Amino acid sequence: MEKIQHKNLKVNGISMHVAEIGEGPPILFLHGFPELWYSWRHQLLALSALGYRAIAPDLRGYGDSDAPPSAASYTALHIVGDLIALLDELRLDQVFLVGHDWGAAMAWQFCLLRPDRVKALVNMSVVFRPRHPVRKPVDSMRVLFGDDYYICRFQEPGLAEKEFAQLGAETVMKIFLTSRNPRLPCMPQESWYRGALKNSIVLPPWLLQEDINYFANKFSQKGFTGGLNYYRALDISWELMAPWTGVKIKVPVKFIVGDIDSTYNTPGVKEYIHNGGFKRDVPFLQELVIMEGVGHFINQEKPEEINAHIYDFVKRF
Repeated sequence: MEKIQHKNLKVNGISMHVAEIGEGPPILFLHGFPELWYSWRHQLLALSALGYRAIAPDLRGYGDSDAPPSAASYTALHIVGDLIALLDELRLDQVFLVGHDWGAAMAWQFCLLRPDRVKALVNMSVVFRPRHPVRKPVDSMRVLFGDDYYICRFQEPGLAEKEFAQLGAETVMKIFLTSRNPRLPCMPQESWYRGALKNSIVLPPWLLQEDINYFANKFSQKGFTGGLNYYRALDISWELMAPWTGVKIKVPVKFIVGDIDSTYNTPGVKEYIHNGGFKRDVPFLQELVIMEGVGHFINQEKPEEINAHIYDFVKRF
C-alpha cells in the first residue's frame, strides 16, 4: 500500500485526490457510496503488478477531494466532466474504465457522453438503465418502492446526515459494508438506525478493522453530504441528460454482480438482465458474470476473483 502514490489535481474547478500505482495501459477505477479510492486497494496493487497504470480518484464529494455544498453540483455532467478533466490533466487519451455502485452508474454515463475516451468497461453491481423520456427517477422510485426506500429517504437534505451522526461514521461504515441482505434496502425513519445501535456487527474475514478505520476517519472529517448529493441530483441529471435519451452504450462491456446483491434482486432487474433488455441497451456487452453467494461490495469481498475478471477482459484490447 505504501507504494501507491497520492496527489491532488485541479480538475473542472475542484481539487481531486487521486491514488495511482504502476506503469502501462491506464485503468480508471470509480468507487461508489459510501466509499473512497481505498475501495480499490486490492485492484490497484494487483493490476499494477500485471503491467497496468491503476488510477483511483476520490470522486467529487468524497475523501480528500473537494465537496461543493449544493446537490446541483453532483449531476452526471459534473462527475463525467471531472473525469474527462482528470484524463486531460494526466494526458491520457483513452482508459479502461472500471466502476462499482455509483461509480458504475457514472461509468455508464461516461460511456454515453464520451465513448471516444473509453477502451472498454468493466462494471459491477449497477446495471445500465436507459433514461425514461417522461418519468423522473425519484418519482418512479417512490411509486414503485415507497418513501422508505433508501434513495427516497436520502432526498431530504440533512436527514440522513443527522441519522448517520447518531450512529457515528464507524458504525455507518460497518452497516453498509457488511450488509448481505438481498431484499430492497428500506430505511424506516428513525427505527432503522435505532435498531442498528442495538446490534453488534461482526466483521467478515475480508474486511479488517483497519479498513473500517480508514473509511470512518475520512467520513468523520468530510461528512456524508457529498456522497448523498449524488442521490439528490438524480432528477437534475435526468433533466440534463434529455439529449441522450435512447442512446445505447457503444463500448465493449463486461458486467459483474453478486447474486445476493440487493441491486440484482431489485424488482425487474433480473428480468432486464436475462431477458434481453440489457443486451439491447448495451449491444457490445461481451460478458455477464453472476457470482454466487456474493454481496454488494463485490470488489472488496472477492478481490482475487475480481482482479482476475478485470485482467482477463482488459488484456484482450
